[in-house]
Amino acid sequence: MSRTITTTTRAEYCVIACADAWRDNGEVLASPMGLIPSIGARLAKHTFSPDLLLTDGEATLVGLDGAPEGWLPYRRHLTMVTGGRRHVMMGASQLDRFGNQNISCIGDWQQPARQLLGVRGAPVNTLNNPVSYWVPKHSRRVFVEKVDMISGVGYDSAAAAGPSATRYHRIPRVVSDLAVLDFETPDRTMRLTSVHPGVTAEEVQAATGFPLARPPEVPCTREPTVAELRLIRTVLDPDGLRDREVPPA
Repeated sequence: MSRTITTTTRAEYCVIACADAWRDNGEVLASPMGLIPSIGARLAKHTFSPDLLLTDGEATLVGLDGAPEGWLPYRRHLTMVTGGRRHVMMGASQLDRFGNQNISCIGDWQQPARQLLGVRGAPVNTLNNPVSYWVPKHSRRVFVEKVDMISGVGYDSAAAAGPSATRYHRIPRVVSDLAVLDFETPDRTMRLTSVHPGVTAEEVQAATGFPLARPPEVPCTREPTVAELRLIRTVLDPDGLRDREVPPA
């Protein structure tokens, strides 16, 4: 006999927070990387951002059911990327207070203690279109004072490079299994904007390797609507794979 979930799970709050990253984006290409961001992007298109474009990750635009809707040749993809008309949600092995991201290596680049994915397309992504981040396990190992190597460009690095780097550079939000964060501060340092229910601002700060800006009262991440929960549970992720990525608190 299957068990009916009556309360919102931590994973579902994460899905909602990821979906809200694409709110009011208009007709842009959503490029989520990871299970929960992918559910979030599809939820956004189902509900409050119907103009979002979804892709199969190769060369085809797809609908909500995954059926092909159009061709996305490489030249068109590049046009969208370089014109700021794509919003990526990437992962991060390290993130610092200015939003510099590392997915390349841990330790000194000349002789790293750990080799990761490599820089990949992170510099192009971050300099040419909005990039948000998804961190499934919020910890001081990820949220560090200074990344070991810059893969994705943060606000301080973009400013240092000049106007050509800042034209389309934007980091709308960071979603973790504990909270939602952004960079809407005077010095463009990371700010705590909401905590998922059951989490305190103090717990988020303790799991972060640098001081977070935060309001006097940190609100909770918004509740999903009944319709949103139905879509998540019965249409977008009926097998409950989201709970494997972020187990119930």
